[in-house]
Amino acid sequence: MNKLTSAIQLREEGQLNESNELLGKLVKDNPENAELNFHYAWSFDVLGKEAEAAPYYEKALHIGMDDSDTLSATIGLGSTYRTLGEYKKSKQVFERGIARFPENNALKTFYSMTLYNLGETNRAMEILLTCIVETSNDPDVGPYKRAIGFYADKLNDIW
Repeated sequence: MNKLTSAIQLREEGQLNESNELLGKLVKDNPENAELNFHYAWSFDVLGKEAEAAPYYEKALHIGMDDSDTLSATIGLGSTYRTLGEYKKSKQVFERGIARFPENNALKTFYSMTLYNLGETNRAMEILLTCIVETSNDPDVGPYKRAIGFYADKLNDIW
């Protein structure tokens, strides 16, 4: 088992500090490895150290990764910026992510939280309601999907 796999396994087993320490050593030895930077950022995130996570997410995205890791790092960085109160940066990250992954509803959901923080509540609600309409299999929602979808961008309209 390689060291990255070991660090991921430690994280999955709840040994968060140990995982973070191992990833820190790996990144120190391989600073231009995007995957290591991504997992190091993630390890800070799960420890609640968002400010320490951000530069490693940024570096991983700058270096470049496969689509799956890029999507996860985009969500991680955008969410990290949001929790740090860096709402404009968060919005930019999410908008770049949505441009690349336009069908990803997790990305859209996190983006809507940032829009809420920026006071763009109408757009945030529109995105969330549209996600509900497109993804819900809830039998209680089903009969109302058409109406919810219709009103998603008309919440302030009065008839």
